[in-house]
Amino acid sequence: MLGYIAVLWGITGIGLLLGSAIYRLSAIGWQTFDYSLEWHHWLALVVSIVFMGFSEGYRGFQQGWSPRVAARILYLSQNVSPLRLLLAPLFCMGFFSIVRKRMIVTYSLTLGIIVMVLLVHQLEQPWRGIVDLGVVTGLLWGLTSTCLFTLRAFFGKNFEHSPEMP
Repeated sequence: MLGYIAVLWGITGIGLLLGSAIYRLSAIGWQTFDYSLEWHHWLALVVSIVFMGFSEGYRGFQQGWSPRVAARILYLSQNVSPLRLLLAPLFCMGFFSIVRKRMIVTYSLTLGIIVMVLLVHQLEQPWRGIVDLGVVTGLLWGLTSTCLFTLRAFFGKNFEHSPEMP
């Protein structure tokens, strides 16, 4: 029973984190269309959406993060502890109880994302919205792929992705 509660908290916490970012950034992104956009703005918007969709959505989430998170959610369902239950979203995202190399990558990537958020926050519209719409594309792809991989982990025939436990 605790395993199911941990799984529900883990996937819900991740969904809320990504969903909150999608909601907040979408609102800023849509403000872009309140401006008179020139051809170079439109070009930048297309490049941002395509680039972030491919690099963040496909490469980052679908090929790396989402299968690992789904594997960790599956692992958590069978190996729950009080700490993992309490911090299920952080466990599933790989912030603890993961191989050292992956933990270093996770913390470094998180720090890099924070720095990028601070830098993009300094941009003026419509440029900030252009970047944010690209990020929203990647995050939507990531949330969708995480949900699909999690469903595959629990209901598929064989799920061969590693939770990268130490």
